[in-house]
Amino acid sequence: MKPISVEFPLRGEWMTVNSPGSKIPSHGTEVFGETYAYDFVGVDHTRKNLKFFKKGSLDYLLGRAGLNDFYGWGKPIFAPFSGIIVEASDGYEERQTFDMIHNFLVVSRNALSFNQNKIKLQDLAGNYVILQGKEAYAVLVHMREGSVRVNRGDNVNKGDLLGEVGHSGNSTMPHLHFHLMDNPDAFIANGIPCSFKEYESYHQGKWINVENGIPKNNEIIRYNGKSR
Repeated sequence: MKPISVEFPLRGEWMTVNSPGSKIPSHGTEVFGETYAYDFVGVDHTRKNLKFFKKGSLDYLLGRAGLNDFYGWGKPIFAPFSGIIVEASDGYEERQTFDMIHNFLVVSRNALSFNQNKIKLQDLAGNYVILQGKEAYAVLVHMREGSVRVNRGDNVNKGDLLGEVGHSGNSTMPHLHFHLMDNPDAFIANGIPCSFKEYESYHQGKWINVENGIPKNNEIIRYNGKSR
């Protein structure tokens, strides 16, 4: 299946993790239409270590940090294409401090007790938006509590603000989970391959322009929202 090319939904610098450019299914499962899903973590490429985190390694390991110590937390999320909002859910509480061990225990517990017939989508997605376009449905999840700017039935244009990057739901650190699917119901949807129309990739100390690309795991990319 040929990937659908959409606008990158974030601005600034991000690291790609769990990418279909490196493994399919990217998250180890095809449920919830996640076959070709991406995770994006905000970074500062000039840092030698912990590029996603403003403090030191010991603070990160011991949980001595708040969400605003992560570069990506609170950054705006934009519509990757024009369409209609079919789902918009907010009000899911975030864990306000970061504790690496606790967060991974939460995710592990959710994986071990997973039952598709009993679990609610918001328990996994946290605060999220599903956008219907001409070719696919876009899913944007783990948003910051209180940040969702749209409601079901809203018409949005490409580049409109949808919400902010958060740490809600089944999240190990503040990040954006993004994927395309063929049905608005994630419980029965199939994933659709996705590429991004334009961005820059940091490679060997230089930023390289990429068109219709699929970034790979640990690739640092950036986008300023202005296409050439």
